Amino acid sequence: MKMKKVFVIVLALILAIGCISCFTACNKEQTTTVKFGLITLHDESSTYDKNFIDAAKAVCKEMGVELVIKSGIEEDQSCYQAAADLVDQGCNIIFADSFGHEPFIIKAAKEFTNVQFFHATGTNAHTEKLANFHNAFANIYEGRYLAGVAAGMKLAAMKAANPATASKIGYVGAFTYAEVMSGYTSYYLGVKSIVPDVTMEVIFTGSWYQPTWEKTAATTLINNGCVLISQHADSMGAPTACQEAGVPNVTYNVSTKDDTPNTYLIGSKINWGVYYKYIIEKVQKGEAIEYDWVGGIENGTVQLTELNTAVAAEGTAAKLEEVKAKLASGEIKVFDTNTFTVGGVKLTSYKADVDDTKNAEGKSDFNHETEVIEGGVFAESVKRSAPYFDITIDGISIIGEPKY
Repeated sequence: MKMKKVFVIVLALILAIGCISCFTACNKEQTTTVKFGLITLHDESSTYDKNFIDAAKAVCKEMGVELVIKSGIEEDQSCYQAAADLVDQGCNIIFADSFGHEPFIIKAAKEFTNVQFFHATGTNAHTEKLANFHNAFANIYEGRYLAGVAAGMKLAAMKAANPATASKIGYVGAFTYAEVMSGYTSYYLGVKSIVPDVTMEVIFTGSWYQPTWEKTAATTLINNGCVLISQHADSMGAPTACQEAGVPNVTYNVSTKDDTPNTYLIGSKINWGVYYKYIIEKVQKGEAIEYDWVGGIENGTVQLTELNTAVAAEGTAAKLEEVKAKLASGEIKVFDTNTFTVGGVKLTSYKADVDDTKNAEGKSDFNHETEVIEGGVFAESVKRSAPYFDITIDGISIIGEPKY
């Protein structure tokens, strides 16, 4: 009788182990192998593209995912061709990093329906509603605002040391896109929170990456009396001009401390690694992915680059922690309409171009159709992930003819 009981127990254990092994094997079979294709406008010489590339390399290495990178892909048919080639190479995740890549990525998504396509800064995923096309961005205006606070602390210290110092700063922008305007406005509001009488001049270069143009723009702003410079452009042009002139500089995407140690102050960046991990895990598990994804300070997507204490004003680090906590809690709203005016008037209503509808020729009609003032705040990146703040507020002036 005892032998029979032992036999039954052993048999039960064998069956249990077999079931566990079967369950594990089945789960493994349900996990999709990922091959990640990355399309970038420029190579690692561009601070913008380098940020995407570095994050992709780190995440893919960490997660054991094969990575294929295609750099120097223009915002034209070559983007579609690059995407098609990545499909041929077996990539089932394809991510493009530049605004103008979007229509060509959408074209590829409609053709290769078994591949998941992703696009940074894009505007059409929430209206296209393709199961395999997605937009992503971050509330980088939070990071820009924080960088502006650091710049404001520096400007206040400069004025305290020399009362004749002008409350005038400059900004080198690439294009008159909402992404750029939202960025420089939030940066300006950060500075203004420390130095209320500050004004800012903006020059547009008409290119994401033109070192000579960016350096010339920064030099022009410095010659105009701007005592601190920031940028939304992708080369070392502006930081180099600042280093040569001895003018403090706030960067974007990367620290330039090693190259410009005497003028680099701080910068802001998007940590794309958070989103890369999210989409890799979703594809591996075969789960649905949001059309439009946005990250912020609270999940580590929005970050500051290192603070250069040799340039920063005393107390800057502590002030940044204070403001960061208030942004995360919602106590500070970057685009609070009580903090700025337009033509001397506080905004109570504004319709933004959120849906990016097309005209008969298939081009954007720039129709401002969506109300975005909610509870006394411009609700940036709430209606979609990509920015749509495209207002010139009081205190900011555009120098020269805007370049598109």
